[in-house]
Amino acid sequence: MPSLDRLHHMTGFQPLVPVWVLYALGAALVAMGIAGIIRRTRATVWRVLAGAGILAWLCGPQRLSESWRPLPQTALVVVDQSASMSIRDRAVMAHRAAERVQEEIGHIEGLRTRTITVRDAHHDGTRLFSALSQAASDIPPSRLAGAVMITDGQVHDIPPQPPEILTPTDTDGRRITLPLHVLLTGRGEETDRRLRILQAPPYGIVGQDVTIRVEVDDLGRADARGATAELTLTQGGAQPVSHTVRIGQPEDITLPVTHPGPMLVGLSVPELPGEASTLNNEDIVRINGVRDRLRVLLVSGTPNQGERVWRRLLKADPSVDLVHFTILRPPDKDDGTPLSDLALIAFPVNELFQQKIGQFDLIILDGFENHGILPQAYLRNIANHVREGGGLLLIGGPEFIGPGSLQDTPLSEILPAHVATDGVVEQRFRPMLTETGQRHPVTAELPGAPSSADGAGWGPWYRSLKSDSVNGEVLMTGPDHQPLLVLDHADKGRVAFLMSDQAWLWSHGEGGGGPQSELLRRISHWLMKEPELEENQLEADISGGQLNITRRTLVPAPPGEVRVTAPDGTTRQVALAPTGAKGMTTAHVPAHESGIWSVRDSDGHEAFAAPRADDPEEFADLRATATRLQPLATLTGGGVHWLDDRADAPSLPAMRMVDGAPHSTPARFDFPARHAHVVTGQQANAVLPAWGVLLFVMSMLMIGWWREGRG
Repeated sequence: MPSLDRLHHMTGFQPLVPVWVLYALGAALVAMGIAGIIRRTRATVWRVLAGAGILAWLCGPQRLSESWRPLPQTALVVVDQSASMSIRDRAVMAHRAAERVQEEIGHIEGLRTRTITVRDAHHDGTRLFSALSQAASDIPPSRLAGAVMITDGQVHDIPPQPPEILTPTDTDGRRITLPLHVLLTGRGEETDRRLRILQAPPYGIVGQDVTIRVEVDDLGRADARGATAELTLTQGGAQPVSHTVRIGQPEDITLPVTHPGPMLVGLSVPELPGEASTLNNEDIVRINGVRDRLRVLLVSGTPNQGERVWRRLLKADPSVDLVHFTILRPPDKDDGTPLSDLALIAFPVNELFQQKIGQFDLIILDGFENHGILPQAYLRNIANHVREGGGLLLIGGPEFIGPGSLQDTPLSEILPAHVATDGVVEQRFRPMLTETGQRHPVTAELPGAPSSADGAGWGPWYRSLKSDSVNGEVLMTGPDHQPLLVLDHADKGRVAFLMSDQAWLWSHGEGGGGPQSELLRRISHWLMKEPELEENQLEADISGGQLNITRRTLVPAPPGEVRVTAPDGTTRQVALAPTGAKGMTTAHVPAHESGIWSVRDSDGHEAFAAPRADDPEEFADLRATATRLQPLATLTGGGVHWLDDRADAPSLPAMRMVDGAPHSTPARFDFPARHAHVVTGQQANAVLPAWGVLLFVMSMLMIGWWREGRG
């Protein structure tokens, strides 16, 4: 770029008298000329010329000479390196093309480049125009020559009209348009098959079907109308299921919700011959299986403090339908009180424990003393209901001592602990977690758990039951390390036995209180088979390109290994490492491949995970195409050029700087010469010297005198 100043000339005026004087003299001169013509005075013309000479000299015409230093113009080069540019060698081609553009523009005098690389915008697609405006914010509008975008054409912030940065005003205040040139990675328009999930419910009720709406599009394909494709669904370890769908038409697919908790369903369509990429040929639907409103039957014995706690806890859960009965008086006691004063309705024993017992997910017997209230056949129905998959929670107190307790009924077959004959212990104690309790999700990490028997922790209780045999897992202990909370499995169902009726003390803040609501909530939801509370569970999720595996177990054992299966079918053994939490082991595996990953441990537990698309908009259309940017480039006088398929030597158009509006073609990109400059000096010289004006005026007057003398 030459640094020498350039000389520019122009004319101007510097009046010697006020402008109004010039107007007055001009008017007088015109009047004198008109009067002379009317009177036919011979010297009128020469006198008018003499006056015009004086008037012209008084206007002060000057010849201005300015020295200018030309300033370079800047062409912005925007390089697209978003996620869609990772296909094939687009990113390499764009990088190499940017280098070549800088070289070519570097050979044009008065033009230089500024390069901007645009990467992922995170959920907003490719935003090249936002980057263009930001990059040009510190460039004077008079020094901007235009822009070159190197991209695959998938830009998601294209304005309907040229952006303000490309429509500045010139020195005369007129708005001009600067060219937008586009270099596309590829040889020409491409095709792409994509699978879109139009609608998918985030939740589904276990045992019922959900409907998802999908659409398969063949973009850039002229003969797609009426074509079909095979849609394959993969769910966990089940066999794939295929459906025939029409191209370009929304299709409804029905799926069964088989279990509570997260459910991943993989959907895929076969490759379209010659398509740009298969990355958007598959997708994952995440549906969280939930139970229909859980039905809980709460049967309380003599009214007690814990009854109110249970009602408040279960009523506050919107997913629970509670049926509650309190036995105000057993049948063997008759004090003459009318039944209408003891109950609003009769206790529907036959309906609850014979006809509709299978409808309850959980049965809670709180301080329940039988004494013939429930016949043996009904108690056997409860036991069978638990074995078939139901849940049973018993809150035990003094009613478990003596003849006629629940231990002497068919329920004894599923009880996780047996209470001794002298089983009531009344003394102050603080509930403690066992080694198993510190691992089990029902009691692990309960707030305020004590670290030792003598340490501060939860508030005290004052009564518990002493057992002489235990069948289940002991999570909490009471006085003398006696079992306090015991959980057990009974065939397909579950049983929990809280061997104290004083959990309500925590809600009153006795001795500091304790996590009473949280403990009871966890127990009841474990009994109703909440997936997050499974004692032996395997979990997997993918974030940041990494598969995170978490395994929880109650058995103190070496961490072990899990088998990881990638979406392409390859498997590998991954060692687990212990964490700070007891019973927890984890592993982390790179997971960049899209699709469903599966993890299986030695106990047969299996978990599934799939990566979430960081920017779904970016992968909606993977074609290299000119259809998006061509209208705007044409509107600005820019050109659109395909770089061809050679990443190491992309094809470039010729580039030049022109005066006037650019008229680019695919083979030639024009940049307008804006003639930006800075004035380094200025000099003014009079066009009419005083001596010349005096000579002219005297000559005109002499000629006029001579003409008059001849008359």
